[in-house]
Amino acid sequence: MSQMLSPTGWVFAGVLAVLTLASGVAALLKWRVAHGAPHAVIDNLTARINVWWVMVGLIGLAFLLGKGGVVVLFLGVSFYALREFLSLAYTRRGDHTAMAAAFYIALPLQYFLVGIEWYGLYSILIPVYAFLLLPILAATGGDTQRFLERASKVQWGLMVCVYCISHVPALLTLPIPGFEGQNMLLIAFLVIVVQGSDVLQYIWGKLLGRHKVAPVLSPSKTWEGLIGGVGSATLLGMALHGITPFSPWQAAGLALLICVMGFCGGLVMSAIKRDRGVKDWGHMIEGHGGMLDRVDSVIFAAPVFFHAVRYGWVP
Repeated sequence: MSQMLSPTGWVFAGVLAVLTLASGVAALLKWRVAHGAPHAVIDNLTARINVWWVMVGLIGLAFLLGKGGVVVLFLGVSFYALREFLSLAYTRRGDHTAMAAAFYIALPLQYFLVGIEWYGLYSILIPVYAFLLLPILAATGGDTQRFLERASKVQWGLMVCVYCISHVPALLTLPIPGFEGQNMLLIAFLVIVVQGSDVLQYIWGKLLGRHKVAPVLSPSKTWEGLIGGVGSATLLGMALHGITPFSPWQAAGLALLICVMGFCGGLVMSAIKRDRGVKDWGHMIEGHGGMLDRVDSVIFAAPVFFHAVRYGWVP
């Protein structure tokens, strides 16, 4: 059996085992604690686990299809995320050309460059060329009402929804000595640790949460949940060092870094939602909002993780 499964296969087998156990525990709690009746906390936990099943299934399918499958998967994630972001932004007719360029030029071009591993261009395409081009296109519309605000929203949406998320498949382009052909595991490490931190923060918060971190931005986040969740996820990252080119302490340090960045990303995206007066970015996932609600922590963690690994492990 050990010869039949690759390291990536073992990771997915472990994740599936954990999800199976989690689903069993949730079902047991529903039966023993809620007695089959609606229960806010247990039902929320069950919904989160179900979302994880879907996410793991999609990522697993993409991994089976190889690098092209991963690039296409995250291109789709970016497309839906950008659509959700701009649907909540204040725009006018004069922005339509800039928005079309964001969706149909910048987005596919960014992922194409990632696919062909042109680091020198995909690393600056959006923060340099797109940031200069989009306001020019908007200006040609001749509408100056709230122009700075409108242009900034399109730029910011492209940055967080496309540029940052594209750094997840970009991990496949890193030529790490002695780790050739195993870069899928870097994506697994990033997703497991960051999303695991979210789940663990939720659990610790429900168990011990008393003191709010940012009551206005995210009333459910507590210091107890943050410290317990990030600490637990850091240990999880250390335990996963065997699937990475990192030592145990390096894995722990990187896990701590991306967990903190993930938490900060969640706060920033919550601030944007509060500014727009909405609870969720969308309704793509029943009971759990839209695409951005599921990847908000990965948005800030992915580029930081990518560049930390690139500068630390790529000659």
